[in-house]
Amino acid sequence: MLRPPLPPESTALKATHAAASSAVPAPATAAVRVRRAELSDLDDLVALEDATFDSDRMSRAQYRRHLDSDSASVLVASANHRRFLGTAVMFYRRGSTVARLYSLASRPEARGKGVASALLAAVEQAARQRGCRELRLEVRIDNAAAIRLYERLGYCRLARLARYYEDDADGWRYGKRLD
Repeated sequence: MLRPPLPPESTALKATHAAASSAVPAPATAAVRVRRAELSDLDDLVALEDATFDSDRMSRAQYRRHLDSDSASVLVASANHRRFLGTAVMFYRRGSTVARLYSLASRPEARGKGVASALLAAVEQAARQRGCRELRLEVRIDNAAAIRLYERLGYCRLARLARYYEDDADGWRYGKRLD
């Protein structure tokens, strides 16, 4: 499935809109652990993608490419060795100091428990380690929870993107300096 074309130095952040809830119990209050995804995580990555997003989904083949790419990072979050609670996909562009957060997803039962904040902190750290000075993302204009999170964590609204998503929903572009 094709994603909307990305302007240079920007990112596409898919909305973390409501999805059908799972039978998995809510995560314990233990600290969220974030690590780089491995090939053995592929089934779980695809399952989380399918459970979280109604459209603009990444395919198994896309995840497989990103896991092997030097210009992408796929991170996963968990707590108490439970299955994935969330994931983030980032892109880097050669010669650019802007990291691109392409996707951020968390399970419905993990929302409000620090999973997205932990993933964003790890994403920012990974971008800094690669010499990036800014992180950009897009979010659906109707995703109030994600917008509150980004603004609380210091992201600034940069632009409105008309009909940005596959279903013609508008988006907001956000950015944050990492210096």
